[in-house]
Amino acid sequence: MNEAETRADYIDPALKSAGWGVVVGSRIRREYSIAPGRIAGVGRSGKALTADYILEYRNTKLAVIEAKAWDQPLTEGVAQAKNYAGKMAVRFAYSTNGQGIYGIDMETGREVEEQRYPTPDELWKLTFSESNAWRDRFADIPFEDKGGSHPSRYYQDIAVERVMEAIAEKQKRILLTLATGTGKTFIAFQIAWKLFYSRWNLNNAQLTIDNGKLGFDNSQLPIVNYPLLNRRPRILFLADRNILADQAYNAFAAFPEDAMVRIAPADIRKKGKVPKNGSIFFTIFQTFMAGNNSGNANLPIGDVYCFANQEIGDPRDGPEGYFGEYPPDFFDFIIIDECHRGGANDESNWRGILDYFNPAVQLGLTVTPKRRDNADTYLYFGEPVYVYSLKEGINDGFLTPFRVKQISTTLDDYIYTPDDTLVEGAIEAGKRYEEADFNRIIEIKEREKKRVSIFMKEINQNEKTLVFCATQDHALAVRDLINQISKSKDPNYCQRVTANDGALGEEHLREFQDNEKTIPTVLTTSQKLSTGVDARNIRNIVLMRPINSMIEFKQIIGRGTRLYDGKEYFTIYDFVKAYYYFSDPEWDGPPQEPEECSKCGSYPCICIKEPPAPCSVCGQRPCICPKEPCSICGQRPCRCKKRAKVKLADGKERTIQHMMMTSFWHPDGQPMSAQQFLELLFGKLPEFFKDEEELRRIWSMPDTRKKLMQGLAEKGFGGEQMKEMQMIISAENSDIFDMLAYVAYALPPVARETRAAYAAGYISTRFNAKQQAFIDFVLSHYISVGVSELDIEKLNPLLRLKYHDSIADAVKDLGRPDEIGKVFIGFQKYLYQRQGYTRNDMDNMEMLL
Repeated sequence: MNEAETRADYIDPALKSAGWGVVVGSRIRREYSIAPGRIAGVGRSGKALTADYILEYRNTKLAVIEAKAWDQPLTEGVAQAKNYAGKMAVRFAYSTNGQGIYGIDMETGREVEEQRYPTPDELWKLTFSESNAWRDRFADIPFEDKGGSHPSRYYQDIAVERVMEAIAEKQKRILLTLATGTGKTFIAFQIAWKLFYSRWNLNNAQLTIDNGKLGFDNSQLPIVNYPLLNRRPRILFLADRNILADQAYNAFAAFPEDAMVRIAPADIRKKGKVPKNGSIFFTIFQTFMAGNNSGNANLPIGDVYCFANQEIGDPRDGPEGYFGEYPPDFFDFIIIDECHRGGANDESNWRGILDYFNPAVQLGLTVTPKRRDNADTYLYFGEPVYVYSLKEGINDGFLTPFRVKQISTTLDDYIYTPDDTLVEGAIEAGKRYEEADFNRIIEIKEREKKRVSIFMKEINQNEKTLVFCATQDHALAVRDLINQISKSKDPNYCQRVTANDGALGEEHLREFQDNEKTIPTVLTTSQKLSTGVDARNIRNIVLMRPINSMIEFKQIIGRGTRLYDGKEYFTIYDFVKAYYYFSDPEWDGPPQEPEECSKCGSYPCICIKEPPAPCSVCGQRPCICPKEPCSICGQRPCRCKKRAKVKLADGKERTIQHMMMTSFWHPDGQPMSAQQFLELLFGKLPEFFKDEEELRRIWSMPDTRKKLMQGLAEKGFGGEQMKEMQMIISAENSDIFDMLAYVAYALPPVARETRAAYAAGYISTRFNAKQQAFIDFVLSHYISVGVSELDIEKLNPLLRLKYHDSIADAVKDLGRPDEIGKVFIGFQKYLYQRQGYTRNDMDNMEMLL
């Protein structure tokens, strides 16, 4: 009895008799996809994780069951069941062959043969031994999945459950750490959804309700008879950029329209007061900082304005800014997006807002584990209730892997010589100008033109690309150079999107984010697009400015990790040695405790801090100088000297040289150079074939070739990486077979054209004229495209192309479909024979095949 029969005849009835799928609120999820598997090459991914059964009750996943065939040992599925249960953070796992049930408690480690499956209520009580009315109440609110069209991912389920559990346990400060691109806004939405429809708020959070019975009809959201439960919670989504607040507002569209409020300064000025009627509020810190009493009433509300010189003071004294027009206990729950960007720092103005709304439960969303440069965030919120890393996201297949092209030029640094021309500004004789100086204190147009020409030759110019520049002026210059070099005739091919571009820049960004549009194709920016830009089809990220921190580096990388159909990887073009961050243990390692203060020896620091000094320009505290920072140095007032502009001497531009090295993202979370790739591949190949002859036999048949490629992809050697290695060994016109044979047996690569010509002699004696004509057609595609044209899936498209969509003509020429298939498969063995074989050798090979 096979597994399918065992499940139908024994396992399914046993689950039904225990009430699963029968008891209201219980559900059996069959063939549940946990993770699709790491993307690794065209149309291929790593091994998917699929659980045979998930037992779900009250919208909560409680157990995993791994089923095996009747004649398999009872515990054959234990390892898989434990793996799945651990990944999904469910407490109970079961292995069964239909004859028995082997249970594992992932929390206590207890393993025992069970007589039957627990009922839904029994399993709920086993999982949650202590009762909690609010936890049960939250569990009764199902996710909003748009009728099943937008299901959640396993780690999103865990994140939501951990937050709801923390709220149920009256925790006031909560932190989630999830990699960019993993759906933090989706998670925030589901949390708000549960709070909204459970009618949780600060007033009723302390209520104890008998047996969790709240007068709630789960079929109609919701019917409540308790007075304190009647008020919906007031939830604030707080970001530091308008684009993040706007994206969240759009993502929360399933809420009733009258519940949603976008707090905008123009509306406040128009109405003369802050909005208070609503349930879900969205705004940015800068809006809350502005206000009639703050001295910032006329301040433009943009995405990059700094408020470091302002003070809020003691909230009890009546804070300045619009946020002070709300009572401190107005909001029940506050979501702080990208909370690592200074919001929790003791000296930050944003911290003043959080302190003012101290009664609210506050949830911080961040992308990075605890580091020195975000230690204040972790001190304020505490340890995260859940962490999902970039490495996990890529290996699970929820994020796109990447490769890095490290590019160095002979003008990465510069010392002025008299044969160059100083066009403008002042130059420091003998000074070595390095990456951080370029386009801030010194500008060499020829250098930028060379860099632009390098990456424009490398990229597919039809693919969406982000270019990060040093300043807004630099982004403008790079935009112009790209448009001058590009093959596109569209005047909007490349656009700049920075704070200075205002509403027009936002329009360009929206068009760039639209996957149905191809223009603009390239955006240049400085700081604005380093985070929060949900553009899924970005294929290239170009770094033309230094990256200042690990946090910023991860955020920028996150612009390319979003999944998109047909997107197997994206490429980072690194001119600024940002790849050093890949080798840093902080890249994706475990959280590290921050160092103690060097002065007081404590963490957190307990040094007495002197109040900030008055502004050196206006003498006031807080500073009342003009608020717009310099676009070059970022200071108010500007502290930089006028940029030196240098024109290289005639002929120097033509002598700028560059070199490029490619590395890949390996499943262990570290970059892998081409040399490391080849060495690792060499060590793995014996697992797939024992000698050269076996490799030739495997590669000669489409089905065995496909299995080999899939196996290699699961080990981290995808098709795109293979193609990159072909280029490195100067075999881009050869077959992937040649790359494998070169690594395994040091065989010199053979060009596809040469391989096809050699095979033609054998093909001419084994196939009739019409079959040869079709084979010649296929070989022409093989020569121009590669071995993928020999996949069995390509047979039908090739026939339609050859016979102008007339399959009847193909059958007339080549015979029945099965005969055509034999021709398509049969000729391929001649491509991979060793050159110099005798006819007897070929006859023996045919017998083996």
